[in-house]
Amino acid sequence: MRRSLAPALLAASLAGCALGPEVRPPEVAAPANHRGLAGEATVASLADVAWWDLAGKDAALAKLLAEAVRGNRDLAVAAARVAEYRALSRVDPRLPTVEAGASAGRERTSEAVRNVPGGRTSNALALSASVAWEVDLWGRLRRSREASAAQYLATEEARRGVYVSLVAEVATGYLNLRALDRQLDVARRTLESRTASLDLIGRQLRGGVASRLESSQATAAVAQTEAAIPQLAGAVSAQENGLSLLLGRAPGPIERGAPIDATLEVEVPAGLPSELLTRRPDVRQAEQALRAADAALGVARASLFPQLSLTGSLGFQSAELSELLKSGSFAWGFGAGLLAPLFQGGKLRRNVEAARARREEAGAQYEKAALAAFGDAATALDAVRRSREVVSAQRRNVEVLREVERLALLRFEGGVSPYLEVLDAQRTLFAGELAFAEALRDQRVALVRLYKALGGGWSHPETPPAP
Repeated sequence: MRRSLAPALLAASLAGCALGPEVRPPEVAAPANHRGLAGEATVASLADVAWWDLAGKDAALAKLLAEAVRGNRDLAVAAARVAEYRALSRVDPRLPTVEAGASAGRERTSEAVRNVPGGRTSNALALSASVAWEVDLWGRLRRSREASAAQYLATEEARRGVYVSLVAEVATGYLNLRALDRQLDVARRTLESRTASLDLIGRQLRGGVASRLESSQATAAVAQTEAAIPQLAGAVSAQENGLSLLLGRAPGPIERGAPIDATLEVEVPAGLPSELLTRRPDVRQAEQALRAADAALGVARASLFPQLSLTGSLGFQSAELSELLKSGSFAWGFGAGLLAPLFQGGKLRRNVEAARARREEAGAQYEKAALAAFGDAATALDAVRRSREVVSAQRRNVEVLREVERLALLRFEGGVSPYLEVLDAQRTLFAGELAFAEALRDQRVALVRLYKALGGGWSHPETPPAP
């Protein structure tokens, strides 16, 4: 019998391998280099930079990022989900199950049964261990474990995606805060300048040199600037509150570090190879989801075939406790069962079709994630390059406008031009300095988005090394 079973089990094992081929992600056409970058792709990448190096010389930003990694609630939820799937992935359904049990009972039989005078009272004692094992003929259990492992890895990549997004959100929020700080400082300096001009016009008005129209214009300019200051201060408070929530703390003030023009000074390599995008957490998550769907398809296919189960038990049975562990009370049993699906109304076939459709869906999702990664990187790289040009132009614009304001003040004080020229120069300079602060912010936010698009810091631990 053993000789006849061996070839059958070997054939079944080979059939099991055929039901679960190794999955390979679909081929996605990748550019040799990203759009807008000339020259050869280099190995160096912004994605290789750890976030504490991305923060650069701004110790306050590095401290905020470390606090967010420790205290953010979304990241804690993602970590708990990873722990859940890690525990489930360690369950191996291919191993046998072993159980032990003990039972005791006492029973009285009535006189009417078997004509027992006065009835009979008997004891039933048992001590046993049982083993059950399903032979994985078609690879169903193996593929089930593969699906569980892939789901665990997918949750780990999802957690990694939350981590990268958190770093990007905190850095972006901090940059927005520093830009608002700069704009608030510009508004306060503008208020001082316009107040000084109002005082000058007041003196000239009393001396009969200036007109009431010029005095009213100066007063209105001061009032407009005074109205802008509380609006910017309110935006600063709102930004601080939003950052506090990302850090996992109650709303409150945020520590500042370097000014915005000295934050995130990181050079982007001349070329970035497209294969670096495979480091993105969302692409890796989509790949693991594809592997899980492929394994689930193998499970559905194997469910069409019979299942072989082996069971065994051994123990002791006795009517008296003193006789329970004696050799005469020893009992054992062994059995094998074959369960084959004959008719379920097409349910199993439909399950295979559904699993195959989910496999195709996961493949399409992987291709979509890969293409989105290329698109995000190209867009972020273009934004970094163009934002640098905008900052350069805005810086020159502010320098020229400051000179215009200086010359307008000299002309007004010399009686050559009316105050309207000064007012127009101050208004234009105020708008230009606000726009310059926004340009500085946009340039650095573009760098953060590029860092995120490339799966930033993928090769580094998530906590900084000890000092």
